[in-house]
Amino acid sequence: MKSFKRVLIKISGEALAGEKKTGFDFELISTVCEVLKKASGQGTQIGIVIGGGNFWRGVKDGAGKVERVSADRMGMLATCMNCLAVCDVLRQLGAKARVMTAVDIMGVGERYDTRRAIEYLEAGEIVLFAGGSGAPFFSTDTAAALRAAEIHADAILLAKNIDGVYSDDPRKNPEAVKFDRISYAEVLARRLAVMDTAATALAMENDLPVAVFALADPENILRVLAGENVGTIVE
Repeated sequence: MKSFKRVLIKISGEALAGEKKTGFDFELISTVCEVLKKASGQGTQIGIVIGGGNFWRGVKDGAGKVERVSADRMGMLATCMNCLAVCDVLRQLGAKARVMTAVDIMGVGERYDTRRAIEYLEAGEIVLFAGGSGAPFFSTDTAAALRAAEIHADAILLAKNIDGVYSDDPRKNPEAVKFDRISYAEVLARRLAVMDTAATALAMENDLPVAVFALADPENILRVLAGENVGTIVE
């Protein structure tokens, strides 16, 4: 696998929570941010989208209690909290980082603008894209694919709490087989839970390879950026 110059890293909210499953595991976040700072220092341009699952799981937890649009907006706020936390840790470590938001939220971050985002990336800043896509009914997976296409990223790095793409849920099916490489078409045909359907289709249409790997070892980020075969490649 080739190495990448500009990437969009999608980090799941659950991965940031570590073994606690909710909230923040700041020891893990600090380790992740050290790796991100190192990667940025080596010349990789990094955009980041963070999910909100450590705080809110949308209609899964709100079904029948919270209307879908409201639930999705709560999820957007969860991503803002995650981006603020990670951005602050990056800055404490001496990295240049900023938050850009899909919707106007005074004091949280600058309103997202594609041209400015690319300028910041080219200047060596790590840019965290908060607030999802800014619209309900779209997940942070779709936001990640959208931002990756907009900033002309070479690839999407999907840092999850699982180490790749499997034929079935390995936590439920011990016979599940892990793929080293798989096509977008097969992911869609098999309905594999890599990203949601809209995100997978968007990545496929824009020829964006997706590297899926476990964040439990944050050094995996550097391995993927160096072109090592880690996790699963969807292309």
